[in-house]
Amino acid sequence: MIVMHIKDLRSLAPEALKAKLAEVRFELGIERRKIASTGVASKKIKSREMKRTIAQILTLLKEKGVAE
Repeated sequence: MIVMHIKDLRSLAPEALKAKLAEVRFELGIERRKIASTGVASKKIKSREMKRTIAQILTLLKEKGVAE
């Protein structure tokens, strides 16, 4: 599952967070292409959750003092 809860993300090491960040960004790009090609509005909720997960990961990396 791409979307994770913040308590699950906090338990990950910085290297694992960076890997998860790359994975979520990749999946978000795929979802954006799907939305653009099909125009299906129901997929926007999934992309919003992915963007939120990206923001949470970036915040955790900043809290831990790790540059992206």
